[in-house]
Amino acid sequence: MKAKIWTSLVILMLTIFLGAAGYNAWRLLTAEETAAKLIGVGAVLVVALGVWVLLRELLFGLGSERLGRILAEEGGLPEDTVDRSPGGRPNREQADEQFRRYATAAEATPEDWRSWFRLSVAYDVAADRARARRTMRKAIQMQRAEARG
Repeated sequence: MKAKIWTSLVILMLTIFLGAAGYNAWRLLTAEETAAKLIGVGAVLVVALGVWVLLRELLFGLGSERLGRILAEEGGLPEDTVDRSPGGRPNREQADEQFRRYATAAEATPEDWRSWFRLSVAYDVAADRARARRTMRKAIQMQRAEARG
């Protein structure tokens, strides 16, 4: 719950920032000076990029949360069996072992989004965030395709 509150606050702050930037971009676009108009165009592009990134990340978060709920209902969520240091760092050997187990399962059933979800969690525990996100995006896409029939 704490994470959702912080996420909501960050989204609210980013929305306010993008709104203010959009307003200022509009003011620059309607100015008479050519330089101001060019800066306004650049500001519009920055705002558009910000909106795209925000929406993409929101959809990613909602999609991964949805898959987690489905797996929880099925009783298929991966267990966190990796010991952690007092600072929260996972035991490297245990994280690597867990990763190998889920990687093998994903290789054995490459068409099952559930195995890719679990592999994404294993990447995350192993502190490979980029691969964790890429693998979760794949799981989300696979589950959507499966749901469409």
